[in-house]
Amino acid sequence: MIDARRYSERETLRGGLKILIRSLQPDDVDRMAEAFGKLDPESIALRFFGAKAGLSESDRSLIRNLDFETAVILVATLIESGREIVIGSGSYYRAGLGAAEIAFTVEEDYHGRGIARRILHHLGVIARDRGIVRFEADVLPRNKAMLRVFKASGLPMASHLEDGTVRVALKLGEGTAQEHQSTAGDQGICS
Repeated sequence: MIDARRYSERETLRGGLKILIRSLQPDDVDRMAEAFGKLDPESIALRFFGAKAGLSESDRSLIRNLDFETAVILVATLIESGREIVIGSGSYYRAGLGAAEIAFTVEEDYHGRGIARRILHHLGVIARDRGIVRFEADVLPRNKAMLRVFKASGLPMASHLEDGTVRVALKLGEGTAQEHQSTAGDQGICS
């Protein structure tokens, strides 16, 4: 079984930027707060369906105490001025038998480079290993970038409009990680 708590993979993005996609660690609280502080209000609204001023104490507690059984959070990081900074994140939370709710955030300066697609790919690898067969997401209809990420993921997708949001279901199936990675394309940001 994949050790999600210690998951770490290096990636090279469009344009040659090298990043690390790794599991969120308890000492990432300040990095996550800094990353959140760099988000535009529109990205926050697309991800959280409204305004949010910063990380709450509950968010900070989740980071410090993530169990990696009911939830997995991966971050995309790079080294800037000798410091590791978070430029994106993606998560899944078990939402019933064989299903998990997913969400993503990518800092605006890094949109369109494939970060959300890469994180989705790695979350899928971990989820399949743990018996999850379906990812679900609620996406605001105006979040065209995230809808494109899901459509281009290479995963079978179903979606419908429900209560003002697009409800997306992605079937993980049995395919290999490389099969899904080679067919995916990414345009952006948050779910």
